[in-house]
Amino acid sequence: MARWEPDARGRLQQAAMELFRDRGFADVTVAEIADRAGLTKRTFFNHFADKREVFFANAQQFEESVLTHLAAADPSLDAISACVHALTRAGLSLAPYYEFAKARLAVLAATPELRERDLIKSARLAAAMIEALARRGVPPRTAAFAAESALSVFAVAAADWIATPTADLPTLMHEALTDLRTAIA
Repeated sequence: MARWEPDARGRLQQAAMELFRDRGFADVTVAEIADRAGLTKRTFFNHFADKREVFFANAQQFEESVLTHLAAADPSLDAISACVHALTRAGLSLAPYYEFAKARLAVLAATPELRERDLIKSARLAAAMIEALARRGVPPRTAAFAAESALSVFAVAAADWIATPTADLPTLMHEALTDLRTAIA
């Protein structure tokens, strides 16, 4: 692969995920990721601070998408429904990346360091969702329960989607929310 080909960032992400899936996160170096992508280490560091950041490269865009959809959610929706709606809309952008998402989930499950970082990123997203709900007039405790619960709904639905790629994410989200409501009723 020529070094001048476009989408260096995407190529680095794809190369990293393939290597992480095949050999494990800890056993992969930045040099190997760059080489697999047909790029240099310098190019890697132009895009990412370290190999953890290449793993979480799209987290910020996902968060921004969730917050945009949450702000635009129908004002008549209750807090948890608005959050689930926002996560569903943002999650739909993941559909074309099924194989990448499947590999990511496997690497995450096998790597405690990444699970810890994922929890930090999830807490950040929950805090941002709570702030967005506050702007909608939702009381703080209700906002916290809604955001955290909606993220649990998303985690369950996303795992179901990985297990059954032909399944419809909005349907899985609806089913997971229904199951959550049944569990707490």
